[in-house]
Amino acid sequence: MKVIFALVFLFVAVVSDAQTSTVFKAGAATSNITPDIGGPIVGGFSPFPSTHIHDELHARCLVLENGDKRIAIVVCDLLGAARQMFDEAARLVKEETGLPREALLLSCTHTHSASSALSDNRYDTLSMDLTAYQKFVARRIADGVKRAINNLEPAKIGWATASVPGQVFNRRWFMKEGTVPPNPFGGIDKVKMNPGHSANLVKPAGPTDPEVCLLAVQSTQGRWISVLGNYSLHYVGGVGSGHVSADYFAMFCDRVERLLGAEHQEPPFVGLLSNGTSGNINNNDYGKPPGGPRLAPYERMRQVADEVALAAVDALKKVRWQDAPVLDARFAELRVAQRRPDAEQIAWAEKTKAAGPRLGDKTGVLSMAYAERFLKLKDAAAEIDLPLQAIRIGGVAITGIPCETFVETGLELKEKNPFKPSWTHSIAGGYFGYLPTPEHHDLGGYETWLGTNRVEKQGSVKITAKLLEMLAEMKKD
Repeated sequence: MKVIFALVFLFVAVVSDAQTSTVFKAGAATSNITPDIGGPIVGGFSPFPSTHIHDELHARCLVLENGDKRIAIVVCDLLGAARQMFDEAARLVKEETGLPREALLLSCTHTHSASSALSDNRYDTLSMDLTAYQKFVARRIADGVKRAINNLEPAKIGWATASVPGQVFNRRWFMKEGTVPPNPFGGIDKVKMNPGHSANLVKPAGPTDPEVCLLAVQSTQGRWISVLGNYSLHYVGGVGSGHVSADYFAMFCDRVERLLGAEHQEPPFVGLLSNGTSGNINNNDYGKPPGGPRLAPYERMRQVADEVALAAVDALKKVRWQDAPVLDARFAELRVAQRRPDAEQIAWAEKTKAAGPRLGDKTGVLSMAYAERFLKLKDAAAEIDLPLQAIRIGGVAITGIPCETFVETGLELKEKNPFKPSWTHSIAGGYFGYLPTPEHHDLGGYETWLGTNRVEKQGSVKITAKLLEMLAEMKKD
């Protein structure tokens, strides 16, 4: 009788453990990655030292597990990050938590008011020599993921979408014949980026994506744990002079927290807003005449963050909660050709650099910048490996591309994706410049110039095909 009782007890214990292990859990946390005051603010062609921290920068971390798999999503308040730095963060995470590389999605918001986490030579993707700031950020990412794991608790998850078309505009424009100014190399492009308000404008050179994609996570008791958003808007800008700021991305997160009534919780609510496919999208509507009052620093950011957050929270009211989502992840390296200067371009770069900049000549400043980029690319590898990712969360799929991805690529991925909704994190896993489509390469313009873009002309086509292949694999499973 005692033996039978013991066997029954053991059976109940085993079943209980199995049930416990399959409970869906979620945890979130943030890690502060604010640089020292005095560090260079990047985002323009001439970095300058910061003088003030307007708002702290963070690595925002969300971890999900279902008893079978665990995944982590991290969005960093950075312009971009070298692949070497993200690889180091992934190494630390795997070493200290066991989380494999394919299950860790790392991306940047692309704020233009942060210090650089890129390498001194951004075209060097092989060296593991990290700057002090890169080592700091990698360590803080790993700490954030560990803290999110520590915060894991039984949870439920859902997803929703909203539309905010009034804050996204294609920044590449066709202009009247003969009015496009020369590029830094003396040629004439077919389109102009950020052309300003002018009677010479004809039409935008592409579409926009107004969709706000949302992943919502609550505890089983209904306490908000996290909301992950995705919106295809480059950044907003309009910061104070010398200020470090996370731009509208952090303002969105704070605004969502207040709208949901999720302040002062334990553990704290964590909002994340990832940058979608915004390589040719910004917040400037050149189709309307200029005018209106001059806005104070940060005011435009707040307007955008408020509108996107209000739409997001309204959409979250319709979420259908799930407590047992499938989790899956894929990671691949896609080898592509790297664009390098030809003999004529090298000769131009050497001549331009030898001549030096001309005071007050904006085109001359650009020419100098690109001459230096050409000379760095002269000895770069002929091929590069791009880290690509795909993550499945129930009926949702998230892809990661390590570039400033054009909106056309994002829209194609959404259309052909077997999961709905789906979206892309740009500048994920590293930074490899802009990713125009082949059609945009033919139009020219800033985003296609060698040094701004260095992935081969067919790069976006090959990336899209590989990601769709990875998504199809997860759909079969």
